[in-house]
Amino acid sequence: MPTRHDHMKTLQSAEEICRRIGGRLTRLRRTVLMLVLAAERPLTAYEILDLLRPDDPSATPASVYRSLDFLTELRLVHRIDSAKSFVACAMPDHAHPSQMLVCRRCGTVVETEDPSVARATASLGRRLGFALDRNTMEFVGLCSSCRG
Repeated sequence: MPTRHDHMKTLQSAEEICRRIGGRLTRLRRTVLMLVLAAERPLTAYEILDLLRPDDPSATPASVYRSLDFLTELRLVHRIDSAKSFVACAMPDHAHPSQMLVCRRCGTVVETEDPSVARATASLGRRLGFALDRNTMEFVGLCSSCRG
């Protein structure tokens, strides 16, 4: 489980990336990032909105989605398409192809970086004439806890 120190390191990385690209880590973006980092499971945008509202009643679904889009572009957050949710990047210190193992029962997500899977995917794309622009893959199944 990531520690508060890890969260602060990720937050510093986000601020550094923003300075480098000329973007802004606004108060809302920072808060959304901290909520996703602190979550023990992937969160939907509406769950994030519910967590924001006690301190920021003016938060809207659109503002949460814009923040998540920004954080996804910075590769600090991953969108889990199969669950329509968001999870903090496990390796935000470098760009990488990710494979997400998603448990269909409990919702646990494990991020891994397997270069052989990335190479196989890129090779498949080239062979079939595709220029792949996403380097995140999802594999859905049952985690060891849910399998019993």
